[in-house]
Amino acid sequence: MTILVTGGAGFIGSNFVLDWLASPEYRDEPVINLDALTYAGNLENLKALQGDARHIFVKGDICDRALIDRLLAEHKPRAIVHFAAESHVDRSISGPGAFMKTNVEGTFTLLEAARAYWSALAEDAKQAFRFHHVSTDEVYGSLKADDPPFAETNPYEPNSPYSASKAASDHLVRAWHHTYGLPVLTTNCSNNYGPYHFPEKLIPLMIVNALAGKPLPVYGDGQQIRDWLYVKDHASAIRTVLAGGRVGEVYNVGGWNEMANIDIVKTVCALLDELRPSAGGPYARLITYVKDRPGHDRRYAIDARKIERELGWRPAETFATGIRKTVQWYLDNPEWVSHVQSGSYRDWVSQQYGS
Repeated sequence: MTILVTGGAGFIGSNFVLDWLASPEYRDEPVINLDALTYAGNLENLKALQGDARHIFVKGDICDRALIDRLLAEHKPRAIVHFAAESHVDRSISGPGAFMKTNVEGTFTLLEAARAYWSALAEDAKQAFRFHHVSTDEVYGSLKADDPPFAETNPYEPNSPYSASKAASDHLVRAWHHTYGLPVLTTNCSNNYGPYHFPEKLIPLMIVNALAGKPLPVYGDGQQIRDWLYVKDHASAIRTVLAGGRVGEVYNVGGWNEMANIDIVKTVCALLDELRPSAGGPYARLITYVKDRPGHDRRYAIDARKIERELGWRPAETFATGIRKTVQWYLDNPEWVSHVQSGSYRDWVSQQYGS
């Protein structure tokens, strides 16, 4: 029994792989980890698994059909858990082509390979097989202040090249189930945070900039609201859906933590003031408002009642406990941070936020 994980060297994927192989229920079920190791894929995330025969890493692209066919034939996984995606909104605005390639064409290629593999399985293996597609709440668009949170029945209204590409991939997954019978599951998650988060995203960017004494760039007025989900809670939700989710269904996964971006930044600053005080004074002095990005969605919120009602899942972490663990992790892992901050990363930050 094995599973194939795509994008398993990225932020969410690597946390999922680490937790999967540490869990009593699945620790004896190997993971075939396929990742192209682009800027956000990092084998250092998986250093704890070095030499572990249960973790088989393969560097490769999900658009490479021949490679996927070979991996499926060789390892005969009982499930595919599909994380691999370009995921940063700002990068999708400046370079949308990569998002269409990976998120749309890559998902199509993976679905077709999975369909061919699944169709040839013996009946019992065919019944047990699952294709789990990991997606985002951003496919639903933006909410007004008094709108109810996104439910699985909300219409899709993506507003960025990134969310449009993920919406397209969701539709492909749905269509391959309804047309071909492929046994799929989809989860749409809210904003993740936690260990191994690439520091172009809000929370790790604030942590690493604050520790370096650099400005903390906040878009617009900072009142954009997001629901925040600790990444290890997300990993447990995926395991829960993979084990018991109804085939063809969508499950929204959220942390029940709606907060404005500026409040997130101030919370990070306060924790750093406590855990690593700066001789220059409170870290909040570094907050700098910058021009808002184009088409910036105002509010996301997830209604995660379906996954709780049907599968009994709720997040274990509150935002207060999760953000403390996250800040402490970055303080404890300065080498990881320095290694991911390559020249190309610094150039991108300079381009995005100004000097």
